[in-house]
Amino acid sequence: MSDTETLSSQDIIARAKQYVIGNYTRYPVALVRGEGSWVWDAEGNRYLDFFPGWGCGIIGHCPPRVVAAVQDQVATLIHVPNTWYTEPQTLLAEALSERTGWGGQSFFCNSGTEANEAAIKLARLNGKPKGKYKIVTMTNSFHGRTYGSLTATAQPKYHAGVEPMLPGFVYAPHGDLDAVAKLIDNETAAILLEPIQGEGGVNLPPNGYLEGLRELCDRHSMLLMLDEVQTGMGRTGKWFAHQHWNIVPDVITLAKAVAGGIALGAVIAKPEVAAKLVPGTHAATFGGNPVASVAALATIATFDEENLLERATQVGERFQAHFTALKAECPLIQEIRVKGAMIGLQLSVDGSPIVEACLKRGLLINCTHKTVIRLLPAVNIESQQIDDGCAILREVLLAHSV
Repeated sequence: MSDTETLSSQDIIARAKQYVIGNYTRYPVALVRGEGSWVWDAEGNRYLDFFPGWGCGIIGHCPPRVVAAVQDQVATLIHVPNTWYTEPQTLLAEALSERTGWGGQSFFCNSGTEANEAAIKLARLNGKPKGKYKIVTMTNSFHGRTYGSLTATAQPKYHAGVEPMLPGFVYAPHGDLDAVAKLIDNETAAILLEPIQGEGGVNLPPNGYLEGLRELCDRHSMLLMLDEVQTGMGRTGKWFAHQHWNIVPDVITLAKAVAGGIALGAVIAKPEVAAKLVPGTHAATFGGNPVASVAALATIATFDEENLLERATQVGERFQAHFTALKAECPLIQEIRVKGAMIGLQLSVDGSPIVEACLKRGLLINCTHKTVIRLLPAVNIESQQIDDGCAILREVLLAHSV
């Protein structure tokens, strides 16, 4: 390909099918540019994106502060090993610790599954002296694709064909505190769960559930570990979703939105828990590299300077109003689940045709668990864009209701 050659969507798709492993179900569109809540394909068609970057684009595509920070950093220092100190990583760890409110220390990696692997290792390192190694996770959870986080993911469909899973994981029905209590024994080291299940369908915790899990962990000397890969970094209107409830976890994991679209994962742990990660116990070559760290700092600065925590709540309220009105006239909608800019529409039918119909009308959305329309819009999405996208979704849902 020459420097001046521009490939069409069909050219890109044809070459990808020849050279890229086909482990993803892809839409027949090649995206080439993004700005805010808009993306464009190779032919110049514009799409409104209600699911930017699979939840990574929390402040939209190519956010200006992130772009500027990354451009400056790649001309200064791209990567050095973690055997050296760097200012961006240090400042990021400080910023995250301040926002937890409980003085956490950070380990940096590159993705959510890596963050959860590190959390699992932390649980076992902390439990080992007391003979504890088991971890309780919840049905319909999703924690990642590598073997520890995959085993933690209590959905058989993700385990199919790659068994056996790792030993030491037990599963409880989501929301059932009594079921969790019955699974705990003298070998249980931790409970790991998403404060709001994402891939499982935007499932909010029942009243008292997270508080009850905290009490169980305290009573049995276990760690409470929260997977905030999807809910963290302002998505729900708080820096971290657990801050909506009266709990302090021992460990949280982050990725997706933390660096505004640049790959970065993190574990934040109480200092006494983090102390078990001594030199030689864990590592990530690219984790917390200068480019990703400045991107995360720029993302945090964007939130602070544009008051985006409050805006995330307003975004959720606007979607809630649209969908509450729509539910009254659309029998397909069974339930609406909203926490800030994290929205789920429980349908009575398969949502895949809804996604495809919206794509044809220039709206990008997601369907998870077959029947849940999941939206993770940018928290700085414009009100008119919400209204326009909801109008498309209304038109599609009503057309599929007849």
